[in-house]
This record gives sequence, C-alpha cells and structure tokens, in this order.
Amino acid sequence: MNDAAESDEALLARFQCAAFDYFLSHCNPANGLVADTSRPGSPSSIAVVGLALSCYAVAVERGWMTRAAAAARTLATLRFFWTSEQSEAGDATGYKGFYYHFLDMHSGRRAWQSELSLIDSTFLLAGVLNASVYFSADSGDEGEIRALAAALYGRVDWQWAQGDAPTVRQGWKPDSGYFHYGWEGYSEATLLYVLGLASPTLPLSPESYGAWTATYQWENIYDCEFLYAGPLFIHQFSHAWIDFAGIRDDFMREKGSDYFVNSRRATYVQREFARRNPHAFRGYSEQCWGISANDGPGLKTLAVGDTERRFYGYAARGVPYGPDDGTLAPCAALASLPFAPEIVVPALRTLCERYPRLTQASRLPGGFNPTLPGAGPEGWVSEGYFGLDQGFIVLMIENHRSRLIWQLMRRCPYVAVGLRRAGFTGGWLRPP
Repeated sequence: MNDAAESDEALLARFQCAAFDYFLSHCNPANGLVADTSRPGSPSSIAVVGLALSCYAVAVERGWMTRAAAAARTLATLRFFWTSEQSEAGDATGYKGFYYHFLDMHSGRRAWQSELSLIDSTFLLAGVLNASVYFSADSGDEGEIRALAAALYGRVDWQWAQGDAPTVRQGWKPDSGYFHYGWEGYSEATLLYVLGLASPTLPLSPESYGAWTATYQWENIYDCEFLYAGPLFIHQFSHAWIDFAGIRDDFMREKGSDYFVNSRRATYVQREFARRNPHAFRGYSEQCWGISANDGPGLKTLAVGDTERRFYGYAARGVPYGPDDGTLAPCAALASLPFAPEIVVPALRTLCERYPRLTQASRLPGGFNPTLPGAGPEGWVSEGYFGLDQGFIVLMIENHRSRLIWQLMRRCPYVAVGLRRAGFTGGWLRPP
C-alpha cells in the first residue's frame, strides 16, 4: 500500500485493527487470560488482560467482533478472576483482591515468582469497570458481567495496599512482604489513586493522594514547563481510561495546567530531544522519536563505528536524562496520538516510509535500534510483540477517533468519585 496516498483515518484504522488482532491470537478463551508477549511460552500479564477487556468494546464498535462474542470472552475472564484462589499461598492467583503480575496461561496461577502488582491490578480493574459500563443490556450475560465487576472491585483492600505508609506500596510478595518503596514522583499511578480513593469498601486514606503529589518534580526542559517523567509511557497509561483535559487537582491548579496539556508538552519534549539527538544515535529525528519503557538489545557494550556504545535490555528509557541507548519505542510514539496528532501521524508515516520491513504487518514491535547493525536500516528489532503495546495503541487511537473509552469511563461512577476525592474539579467533572 502507498502510505503517502493513504488518508490519516485509513492509516490509523489499519494499525489499530492489526494491534487488536493480538488479543484474538494470544488469548486463552477458556479463562480470558492474554499472553504478555507473542513469544513462545509467555505467561499472561494481568495488565494486558485489563487492556483486552477495554479493547473488546472497541472491537464491537469497529465491527471486528460481535457483541455476543465480546460479552462471552469478557464473562469468561471475570468468572476466572472471581473464582481464582485469593490467599497468601505462593502459587495463588492473587491476595487481598489484587493479583500477581504474571499468571500461567492455563492454570491461572502465579508465574515467574512475580510480585502482587498494585499498578497492574489497577489496569486489570480499569478494564473490568470499563466492561461493566459498556455491557449495559438486560441480558443474563451482560447482567452477570456487571455483577462480577462490582464484586471484583469491591473485594480489593486498598487500605492494606498502603501498608501503614503515606503512599501506596508498589508491590508485595508472600515470602518477603511489601516492597521497601512506594510511589514517588509523577508516574502512571494516577489511575491507581483514583480507583483506590473511590472504593466503596476499603478505600485509600484521603491524605494518600496529596502525599504522593508532594513528591512531584516540575521542570523546564527546552523552554517547556511541565510535570516531569522521563519515559513517555508515564504520560499515557492513566490517560487511556480517563480524559484529563480541563480537569485539575490542587497541583495542576497551582501550575495553571492540567494532565492532558502536560502529556502534550511531554510529547513535544520527546520530539525535541530526538531532533537534537545529543548522543548522535542513528534514526533519531524530528519525525522519528519515542523513548519509553520497552524491550532492548540486551545489556552489552559494543564498538559501533568509532564510538563505544552501551546497550540495555528491557528498561525504562527516558528523556532527557536517560537511560538512552538509541532504542526507539514506536508504540509509545503512536500512543501519544490524542495529545498531539499533528506530530504523531507524521511520525507514523515516517516510520512506514523509512522502515517498511518494520511496519509491513501494520503492527509495531516493542522496540528497534538503528544504531545497532541488523538486517536492514531499522537495525536491531525486538522479537515478537508485546500485549501492553498493542493494547494501548488500540485504546489511544480510539480515544483520538471517537473518545469511546473516555466517554464510557465518564459514566463509571467510581471514576468521578475518585477524581473528586483526589481534589479534581472543573471541565466535564460537574458536581454530582
């Protein structure tokens, strides 16, 4: 296909549809679990399952799935999580209403000795709540979806997740307890606090959100003032479900901004960093950018030309302070579409034109590094695909095209309650 002649709408629709196909190809329909990556033997990621639950609504509206098929897949997922073991046992599926980061695709039990992940459980719950709003019919299946969603959300012990600390802990393991650190600095945890504060059963303490925002770091980078976080994904993940345009908490009121504007500024900072290209990596340019948490070539130091380069595996790469090894995250760039379509669409077109082998399947890999020699100009390319990448592509393209997920979550009463308890006012968040 001649990408230059293709309309923006057709181009985005093509990549969105290809990204959604991941959830059809790498799902166990018996329990709804979705593989973390397309690599053989990959366990399920609960965050990817949450994305899948939200993507099913998009698939129905776009005609990629029937409503009945989407409801059946959703119901299988919610039934599994409701009936799976919740205990302190090392091979349980979850504990205190939260779930382990990685689960065996078939048994659904804890995999890879992973942590009980509060943030990944949050993404799972966001998908659960999204489904409960979308499947609103009086039919038996859709009614059961809503009942299970309410039960799953109500079972979560957010107070336990605080662990007697001012802010939420990042994780827990049955053999060692809480991680010795919580959330500090701006991150993807905004959604966690919103859902935790809104709980009708065991909510976070009212002071916890303010304790977290007190650790924020406001910076001026390239003459752009914004709430700093280096990796691009941080400026995207909570935004997949919540429309932050025009609503402000105490922190943003003081700065005269909001989190949507902040993500737009962060996207432009990313592009400017790539344009300046301070480390002279191949491929970086005003039209080719995106530095985030993603797969990489592996931990090694190699001589590339006359320069010694240090490369990393999966890492949270960031702008402008690093780490940065020349690895680009094309999925992260595309997921910034709602914030700055005028620079994201040209970046996608450049990717298609400059690296046709990379985009020939209309699905983007977890990372590529043109500085590290490979089979073509794209250099090193990540093996397979990551479910997290594909899910956020589907949701963020849809929020740009129709605002579907944002509109659905506005109708979820817990989201509005959580935002208000966090101090958000204005915009679409009218008084109840």
